[in-house]
Amino acid sequence: MWWDQRVSARFRRNLQPTLTYWSVFFSFGLCIAFLGPTLLDLRCQTQSSLSQITWVFFSQQFCLLLGSCLGGVFKRTLAQSLLALFASSLAISLVFAIIPLCHNVVVLAVVMAVAGLAMGCIDTISNMQLVKIYQKDSAIFLQALHFFVGFGALLSPLIADPFLSDTNCILSNGTANASSNLPHIRKSLLPHHPGNLSRYDLPMKGMVVTRVSYAFWIMALINLPVPIAVFFLLYKERMVPCFNGSSHPLLSADELALETRPGDKDELSTSAQRPHTAAASHEDLFSCCQSKNFRGASFTYFAVHITGALVLFMTDGIVGEYSGFVYSYAVEEPLAVVHKVAGYLPSLFWGFITLGRLISIPVSYRMKPATMVFINVVGVLITFLLLLIFSSSVVFLFVGTASLGLFLSSTFPSMLAYTEDILQYKGCATTVLVTGAGIGEMVLQLLVGSIIHDRGSYSFLVCGMIFGCLAFTFYALLVFFHRMYPKPSPELDEASPEKAAEPEDTGQYQR
Repeated sequence: MWWDQRVSARFRRNLQPTLTYWSVFFSFGLCIAFLGPTLLDLRCQTQSSLSQITWVFFSQQFCLLLGSCLGGVFKRTLAQSLLALFASSLAISLVFAIIPLCHNVVVLAVVMAVAGLAMGCIDTISNMQLVKIYQKDSAIFLQALHFFVGFGALLSPLIADPFLSDTNCILSNGTANASSNLPHIRKSLLPHHPGNLSRYDLPMKGMVVTRVSYAFWIMALINLPVPIAVFFLLYKERMVPCFNGSSHPLLSADELALETRPGDKDELSTSAQRPHTAAASHEDLFSCCQSKNFRGASFTYFAVHITGALVLFMTDGIVGEYSGFVYSYAVEEPLAVVHKVAGYLPSLFWGFITLGRLISIPVSYRMKPATMVFINVVGVLITFLLLLIFSSSVVFLFVGTASLGLFLSSTFPSMLAYTEDILQYKGCATTVLVTGAGIGEMVLQLLVGSIIHDRGSYSFLVCGMIFGCLAFTFYALLVFFHRMYPKPSPELDEASPEKAAEPEDTGQYQR
């Protein structure tokens, strides 16, 4: 195997929880990507206007952000985390099953808000639990985790595609012209930015003819094994209330990684000396803001959290704005790409993000997270610079889209692993970074949409270049604050939030 025996043994020891967290992130990816392609069919199902149906986007994104903030609430015990993951993954299957029954746009928005909350909890908890289990070895497992979200995001549009309407799915008089532009309208729909689609007169009343319900029911069935896998993990750890006949102590995630097995007793005795370590870290966003957590903290403690979150604010914002607007940019002058050809660009972008995450799994074992983030942000900068230079080349637009997907693919897991390493797993990095990334993806997409509307399609690349420069600047500041951050010292007060504890005696690979 390309990794060493110690990491391999640790993975085998935590095989079931690791695979469970990966599968839950597949649910996250499955749910995050289906809405764009199916939105026109859902407009027909709810008999709503284009501007009304885009509110469904916003309800999902806003509640995803809210769920990310609240996800840390469930970290206090492993039981709470797993129960939250079970409820969230089950809610996603139920959402898929219920969507075909929503014939009112407000009801659909509420259902998608529930899905957003579930996705936010999954995002925070899954990242947090893997970091707790593997700590210094977490980078490789975080890369795999984010590969599964990319895989799910690729799969759901493929499932939906055969069931999407080729013509207008509300039959009424005079719909032929609008029907011929349906693929273009579908690719151009974005949250609160239907763009200049108002010239297309799509009917709101008439007979609804759409088969998209089958796609949602198929996705509900595909996702169903995920909550079952979480339930089996709960059952194995004797955390299912109705099946827990004995008073089994709740294990923290750190203890789960070091549970008593042949040859592991020394590791468990070491972790047992610090029973409150996991409980003292990884607070939810609101607990992080309590004054007691600031007591004795240095300036660099806050700076590491803030700069790490700002890097992801920019890079995840680039993912949102590029995937959302690259089609609209391609079909406008001067490129004027044919609508059908331009439609491949978002798929190409997400495909290379998924490929990049797959490649990053072995790479992250040999390369430090800080180095990977540096390569990512520099690669994003260079790609946008070349896209601006060759802005009239259709071929380079496709090459640049693939390159951008590769460089952005591993930024989030690498940044998370790097920041957690700096803070020695004692801060609120996971929750703060997940929240920052979620805010960036929502805010920058809205911002770029407004700028494109006012300044034209070329501003799409200019905005990307500016965001890339800011991401690199914030990364440089993070490296600077890393050098200033206090080194691990056993003399530091146990209660201090900046305490950098000595690594546990688990034989972990020190990057």
